[in-house]
Amino acid sequence: MDVTDSVPPDPIAALQHRLAEFAAARDWEQFHTPKNLAAALTVEAGELLEIFQWLTPELSMTVMEDAESAERVEDEVADVLAYLLQLCTVLGVDPLAALAAKIDRNEERFPLR
Repeated sequence: MDVTDSVPPDPIAALQHRLAEFAAARDWEQFHTPKNLAAALTVEAGELLEIFQWLTPELSMTVMEDAESAERVEDEVADVLAYLLQLCTVLGVDPLAALAAKIDRNEERFPLR
């Protein structure tokens, strides 16, 4: 069996589907408005920032070396990504297409010298 056989053709869409099923099973869709999801995304990003708040730039580069800190970072990254994907689902935004378009615009705005 090839390793790529176990990878869904669109892992982002698969995660979005899983998140939607999770919310639907708990009747949470009623709360998943763009405003609420954007607010939750901001809260979770703040919780990620809190991990690094008082660290020096040098210490922040070593945060993944400590198992407890690494777990906290991974949990908060997952929360941020989950809310971002849910927001994209609700708004009908393709996150990968949006990112690719933004990179294209930035390459035009900030050309190499």
